[in-house]
Amino acid sequence: MNDRMNFRRPIKTWSTPVTEEDRRPIPCALCGGGQFKPFLSCEGFSYVQCASCGLVQMNPQPVLADVERRYRQLYGNDYCVYELKNEAAFLDLQKRALDDAGFDRLERELMERTGGKAAVLDVGCATGAMLAFLRERGWETTGVEISPAAEYARNERGLDIRSLSLEDCRFPSESFDLALASHLVEHLNDPETFLREAWRVLRHGAYLMITTPNIDGFQARLLGSRWRSAIFDHLYLFSARTVKAMMKKQGFIIEGVYTWGGLAAGLAPTPIKTLADRAAKVLALGDVMLVKARKP
Repeated sequence: MNDRMNFRRPIKTWSTPVTEEDRRPIPCALCGGGQFKPFLSCEGFSYVQCASCGLVQMNPQPVLADVERRYRQLYGNDYCVYELKNEAAFLDLQKRALDDAGFDRLERELMERTGGKAAVLDVGCATGAMLAFLRERGWETTGVEISPAAEYARNERGLDIRSLSLEDCRFPSESFDLALASHLVEHLNDPETFLREAWRVLRHGAYLMITTPNIDGFQARLLGSRWRSAIFDHLYLFSARTVKAMMKKQGFIIEGVYTWGGLAAGLAPTPIKTLADRAAKVLALGDVMLVKARKP
């Protein structure tokens, strides 16, 4: 087959198998509305869009107990293996995203403010690769991870990792200068409660950086239900507008949105992928986005 025609179905993000779980209708997590329209129909599950604010969500939604059981018990070890296998590539992507968001300047600001004792909290830290990297740069590090990957981070890297939800950790108010949440918020039943708790544990002038798939990105628009981030574990699919609105609702000031990824590897020949990646970055149509916000 001619290379120009060698388009393949992209590999989706790791996900737990679609299972029968207790699902209940919920109001929109952003505006509280109760009117929804069909958005994406996938194999065994589907997404709707709020008619009022446009937030894309799985609704009816699996209940919290079933969602947590997937990561803690049923498929947690599989997830840990996946993260360990890919952690070098994932860390590289995270570091590039932080560079786009001006991390070096942010780091200097916070280190100067704290006398070199800036504290970072990584929620959904997986095997702790990012925390280990930041520890080497002088950060005081704490992580939150409910899957068995937390055991690896604690035992192999000696990191302080709490195997609870952020709310259940009960950190003292205003404990951290930076909070990271990479590919987490779309998995949460209640992202608004997470943001409220993040606000509480961050100091004034601290930063929150959220990385999540972009439903307005080029890939999502092109592929629809075949998009690699339209998976059973993603209870929400955010656009820049909806995630910013949710963060602003809790009081955060948005300082920037950065996107990347035009086409997934294997979806198109390399020259086309390279052009698509560049265009997606310039046009803010990337497959993934990082939102940088500050607590005033």
